[in-house]
Amino acid sequence: MNLEESFNTRSKTKTPALMVQGTCSNAGKSVLAAALCRILLEDGLSVAPFKSQNMSLNSFVTRDGGEMGRAQVVQAQASLLDPDVRMNPILLKPSSDTGSQIIVMGRPLANMSVEEYFAYKPQAFSKAQEAYDSLATEHDVMILEGAGSPAEVNLKHHDIVNMPMARYAGAKVLLAGDIDRGGIFASFIGTLAILDQWERDLVAGFIINRFRGRKELLDPAITFTEEHTGLPTLAVVDYIKNLGLPEEDSVSFKAGLFDEDKEGEITLGLINLPHISNFTDFEPFINEPDVKIKTVKQPDDLLNLDAIIIPGSKNVINDIDWLHRSGLARYLKEENKKTIVGICGGYQMLGRIIHDPHLVESTGRSVEGLGLLPLETVLAKEKTLTRRQGQHLPSGHPVHGYEIHHGQSTGHKKDLIRFDDDQGAGCHNNDIWGSYLHGIFDSDPFRRWFIDDLRIRRGLKPKGRVVASYDLEPTFSRLAKAVRQELDMDTIYQLLKL
Repeated sequence: MNLEESFNTRSKTKTPALMVQGTCSNAGKSVLAAALCRILLEDGLSVAPFKSQNMSLNSFVTRDGGEMGRAQVVQAQASLLDPDVRMNPILLKPSSDTGSQIIVMGRPLANMSVEEYFAYKPQAFSKAQEAYDSLATEHDVMILEGAGSPAEVNLKHHDIVNMPMARYAGAKVLLAGDIDRGGIFASFIGTLAILDQWERDLVAGFIINRFRGRKELLDPAITFTEEHTGLPTLAVVDYIKNLGLPEEDSVSFKAGLFDEDKEGEITLGLINLPHISNFTDFEPFINEPDVKIKTVKQPDDLLNLDAIIIPGSKNVINDIDWLHRSGLARYLKEENKKTIVGICGGYQMLGRIIHDPHLVESTGRSVEGLGLLPLETVLAKEKTLTRRQGQHLPSGHPVHGYEIHHGQSTGHKKDLIRFDDDQGAGCHNNDIWGSYLHGIFDSDPFRRWFIDDLRIRRGLKPKGRVVASYDLEPTFSRLAKAVRQELDMDTIYQLLKL
């Protein structure tokens, strides 16, 4: 089946479905989809999220060892479901400017160039359809999410995530725009103008997202847009400050997600690696009142920090090269009395050497690490994908999370974590430590222990108790309430034919 034939097929399921698309990337599609999932759940429906293709370096491991994008994980949590790779059957993890690792139904398929993936797309769409049909039969309602914009004229002919997926699912489309960026009404009208007639027929209306101010000031523009498109604005959703949901990709991080004007007695420096992945590991710190996170791009940024964190990376080989070129590596080697933490790829970088004999991230190179931990890492062909829980040995606190890595590290003598299967993992050397465990800071007791340890080193009194809980349930309730009060839910149920 070619892509055109695949586009013209339709799901056999009759499960009611609705799709959130956007006029651009980072328009708030993921959050709005999560809100709809929680609203429908509150109304007594079994609802599941779906995004046929996701491009993100923030991924997650399911209970059965599959890898999927974090956005659909958050939406699954909003739906009170265990994350399932069928919710995100195709995941692209960029490894360079022109290539990505392709994850299909939770398992790595291959590293592909743009051209290679374009050729594979008909098969990818077929896999997405199969996943959708299987998932949809188990639920009352499906909430789909698009990607980027449906009006990208250079991509429309092989799109498998926006309008073709909406047509396959029989879903009407809510088109969302971020008013914070400006030009939202031109974006609504322009998007509709570029779409084909069958695509326009799927659009049910617009959602204005992240609004601040008096809504009545928008009335003339909303009327103008409806006159030109024939479509209503179904909601004007307020900007929700400090929402606290994990971010989908690096757009918000690179835009300064953590660099807020916040007073904090403790400052953590998060190194802004070119290929940073799973920066959501550090979002639990955002709600800690005594902690400020500062992104680090150059040696001067490392001044006056209480701890330095090297996050995960999708290309450790290139990112360790960048650390050396930027001068950060030399500084880190000299600052061996400061608390330095490495997670996953950052853990590998703390070691002595990294080998890539199977060309996972390079042409087979070996690169020198920072030499701060007694580790030697080999990038294996097969990727480790697992959920784990155990005890952080220095503190005695429980920790939990997941591992996603090609690297196999050996040579350490001091285990950092003892897992429930009695296996040791991670490594620590005085104030320098690292682990493959993503999500280690999600544990409230451990996170507070880590912060209090830094407070003591600074001469401050430790809090001695959990101050901020990393619990998304209150966030989902707050989000659903904010969106529900603005969204025309009668129209939503009419679109779902419920």
